[in-house]
Amino acid sequence: MIQDAFVAFSGPVVKHVSNSSRTSIAHEQSETTPLFSKQALVHGHRCISAWPGYCPTPLLNLPGLAKALHVQDILYKDEANRFGLGSFKALGGAFAVSQLAHAPGTKPAALTVTTATDGNHGRSVAWGAREHGHRAVIYIHAEVSAGREQALRDHGAEVVRVDGNYDDSVRICYQAARENGWTVVSDTTYAGSGSDVARTVMLGYSVMLTELVEQFADNIPTHVFVQGGVGGLAATVCECLRLACEDRAPRVIVVEPELAPCLFVSASNNTPTKVEISQETLMAGLSCGEVSSVAWPVLQRRADDFVTIADSIVAPTMTMLRDSPFGDAAVVAGESAVAGLAAFIAARQIDSLSKALNLTADSRVLVLGTEGATDPAVYQRMTGFPA
Repeated sequence: MIQDAFVAFSGPVVKHVSNSSRTSIAHEQSETTPLFSKQALVHGHRCISAWPGYCPTPLLNLPGLAKALHVQDILYKDEANRFGLGSFKALGGAFAVSQLAHAPGTKPAALTVTTATDGNHGRSVAWGAREHGHRAVIYIHAEVSAGREQALRDHGAEVVRVDGNYDDSVRICYQAARENGWTVVSDTTYAGSGSDVARTVMLGYSVMLTELVEQFADNIPTHVFVQGGVGGLAATVCECLRLACEDRAPRVIVVEPELAPCLFVSASNNTPTKVEISQETLMAGLSCGEVSSVAWPVLQRRADDFVTIADSIVAPTMTMLRDSPFGDAAVVAGESAVAGLAAFIAARQIDSLSKALNLTADSRVLVLGTEGATDPAVYQRMTGFPA
């Protein structure tokens, strides 16, 4: 079944580069300032776990797939039902809005928050704004689906669609915020944009990692395959697992679409490098050409590997999770949710890459199922299954 899903596609499925700038734990501790303090992680978890409807999302074990791929375990963190918003991004944007809403002097309806989004982050910001009685203006780019646009409106947001790609929408959003006195609640930063809000968004993401550390207890995974995008989630994963696991922290492999490889190219060049997106990837939430300036220093020090994957393996991975040919629980996963798993499956079929990543029969692999079917129409079109 795995061979049937992947071998038919022409051209390279996955590309890999090791991080030559990765530093040792001892060296990190001696010369760097943490992205988060342990006290900040406790604060983030305390705040979000008090929200109505909070419940840790499940960590699924996929033993049938693990056996087929000749590893000890495959663990899948399923974010499909996070606060009813369908993705881990519910933790970030809404948390940042809540922190702004409780800032001294902020009054209901006095704050207008804005952001650019491929869908999930904007939904979180819109939800957080509505919960606190504030206005949200959300910018989307030309290729964001109609379903994701409607979901933003359903959460009370004013939506502005712009020409161009995600990075264009980010720049237009920042310009509008400056002109109108709005507050940008972004999950990314670039030179000169400031990092406080993006760092707060990432602190929201850390709640997922706090849950994971409790869920796998002392049986720490050997590998984590994590989505790239602008790098915010991947940096949070690196930071939180380093703090929790220290020298037992898993190997972190950052995964991006080959059509939007800003982190891969930055790692190859050993410096943040912008890439132009000439064709949109199916993995809508990962269609980013510019690295977050707050995330990159963490990834440069702590990520182990960077890989890109072809769009051709996305739908087969989504379908396989739902079809469950190996007897595991059926999983509904969106396009961006399967990036890590697709990369891992591809790597296990390439002996040289398995060796480079030190994947063996004893490996315990964690993948982050970052979203469910956040656009049901897109999900059905890609898998043939209703959402």
